[in-house]
Amino acid sequence: MPNFLETGRLALRALGEADVDRLLDLDNDPEVMRFINGGRPTTREAVLAESLPRFLHHYPCLGNRGFWAAEERSTHEFLGWFELKPLDAHSAAEAELGYRLNRAAWGRGYATEGAVALVRKGFTELGVERVTACTMTVNARSRRVMEKAGLSYVRTFFEEWPEPIEGSEFGDVEYALTRADWERSTGG
Repeated sequence: MPNFLETGRLALRALGEADVDRLLDLDNDPEVMRFINGGRPTTREAVLAESLPRFLHHYPCLGNRGFWAAEERSTHEFLGWFELKPLDAHSAAEAELGYRLNRAAWGRGYATEGAVALVRKGFTELGVERVTACTMTVNARSRRVMEKAGLSYVRTFFEEWPEPIEGSEFGDVEYALTRADWERSTGG
């Protein structure tokens, strides 16, 4: 199967059952999961029963899946995953941007490179009109990636966490970018 998207350094390809161990390793790094679940470990069963079905889901409105494995193009090293999935399964108008990369990939620009490329593809090929992304208010690294990808702060909001984690008392933030704003900033 051909890659969904390639950038200068990244290849985004379909995730599959062969990625279970990689996903398990990613989700069992406490620093990677710090702003997701407080760094608690994940089981293989949870990856198989919860994560993998979500990653394999096909969205007809996009004509593909909403999640892709990220690999370094030259080495094929698994770096993590990216997401651009519709908020409404029947409409590509609004899509959520997300990413989870292993610590070895942090600080090297991969998250920004993949996010920028997915935003471009969403607006130019997939019929997306608005890209949104959310993270914890205290997750400065992720917020910076959103800003570098062209998204702007929209709001701070508070959700009930089943098990509050450090920093959750400051809430979450939403960032967004419309196709019209993206076209103005990039020349379309």
